[in-house]
Amino acid sequence: MSMFVALLHSIVLSPDRRVIMEDLRALARELGYREPRTLVATGNLVFEADQIRPHELEVALEEGFEEKFGKHVDIIVRSDCTWMALCGTNPFRDGSGDQVIVRVMRLPIDPEKVEALKPLMAEGQRLAVVGGDLWIDFAGKPSQSKLLSALTTKRLGVGTMRNWNTVCGLAQMIM
Repeated sequence: MSMFVALLHSIVLSPDRRVIMEDLRALARELGYREPRTLVATGNLVFEADQIRPHELEVALEEGFEEKFGKHVDIIVRSDCTWMALCGTNPFRDGSGDQVIVRVMRLPIDPEKVEALKPLMAEGQRLAVVGGDLWIDFAGKPSQSKLLSALTTKRLGVGTMRNWNTVCGLAQMIM
């Protein structure tokens, strides 16, 4: 048995309806996963499952989600070991926990796509690719940055963003 972290790209089903975390935990139980737990109400799920490849879990969770909620949502799954490794790679530990973001990618991000983001950066902002994931220190509120609106699936590939505080919270859940 292993522990996994699943990150939903979105929990918005319609403008007036979001997935409730209890419903997400129920979906995980229906799929046969054990001890599902969530962190904050933004689609962070930790659970136990038999030894299985993360990609197979992504497929099962995405299909189950679409069947249960009627909408496709990209879901990124990492094993407990790879999540802890991700935690150890934060290149911006000196940044603020709510301003340092990692875009956890399904496939390693293309370096050319990262280069294309650089003209959108404001003074003090930093980018780094570590282990195929994109780390960003917004050096201020991410919502006030031109860079944030460019971090889309269409532009960068399948992935989802979490701030450093959430990354650490998920690590505590699997320790």
